Amino acid sequence: MMMKKLLFLLLLAICFGACEDVVEVDLNEGTPKLVIEANFLKQIAIDDSVLRITLSKTIPFFNAEPVFVNTAIVTITPENGAAITVPFIENGNYVLSNLEPEPGVAYTLEIVVDGETYTATETLVTGVPLEFVEQKNDGGFSNDEIELKAFFTDPSNVENYYFFEGLSPRGYLADTFSDEFFDGNEIFGFYSVEDLEAGDQVTFYLHGVNEQFYNFMFILLQQSGDQGGGPFETQPATVRGNMLNITNPDNFPLGYFRVSEVSILTYTVE
Repeated sequence: MMMKKLLFLLLLAICFGACEDVVEVDLNEGTPKLVIEANFLKQIAIDDSVLRITLSKTIPFFNAEPVFVNTAIVTITPENGAAITVPFIENGNYVLSNLEPEPGVAYTLEIVVDGETYTATETLVTGVPLEFVEQKNDGGFSNDEIELKAFFTDPSNVENYYFFEGLSPRGYLADTFSDEFFDGNEIFGFYSVEDLEAGDQVTFYLHGVNEQFYNFMFILLQQSGDQGGGPFETQPATVRGNMLNITNPDNFPLGYFRVSEVSILTYTVE
């Protein structure tokens, strides 16, 4: 009897092993879209400004290598001024460092790619300085993780929006803030990543942004985070930025052009 059972299990294993097959998933691939990351930044309290545009194309789901756009014609035009060409550097990056954004002046970014023209117009959004960092060494669920808080003070009686970033070799975190519930008060951006330890250098960025960019980044960060859903959950919707394709509106790009003041603060973990 025991021998028959063993023989049955052996045949069952062989059967299932023989039935293994490679399943190839055929995903529908849409026409690649232009992805635009365009930041015109002026550092608070320092005479340092840079316009950086990174251009790429959307890629299929299983492709790992980015597809950079290196043949675009990129210009920035100050209000009532002449167009200035933004030089190509490498890997889809176009950089201009000898132009400083001025308050109240509208700047129009124009990008020409494959015979189509993309454009957006923005003005400088002022920001506030990062002031200091507080460190806590007993954070997290296990009470042994390092947590950092980078503080700033929101101006009172003014509607403000912020984009906060924390960056170190251990990881990157980003967040958005509206001052609806902390108008005129001190507030902080939070940074805690795995394996952060003494001696690590963390750089914080606090950008002043407008409501449109705040909403854009809020949705984008929500979608890029861990949603905890399964493979059959509703897929994220396309997040539209402020760049328009004026040649072919149906072929809209992804991404955003913003003009912001930024405060930068570097902290060494103790």
